[in-house]
Amino acid sequence: MVKMSIMGEATTIPVTKDVRDRLKQYGMKGETYNNILKRLMNEVDYETFMERQYKKLEEKEKFVSLDEV
Repeated sequence: MVKMSIMGEATTIPVTKDVRDRLKQYGMKGETYNNILKRLMNEVDYETFMERQYKKLEEKEKFVSLDEV
């Protein structure tokens, strides 16, 4: 019960056994499902952010030099 207060309110998310097994493969020794999911979501958030930045750089011909302002 101590972990519950540290982790916050827990919930149950139904997944198939193959999804659970795949999720385990992403984990490291001793890592909880909660930590695995948080780490994966952080990676996706970072990649999405970087993709947006690269897209902006591709449109650099639309940039205006400060000297021109």
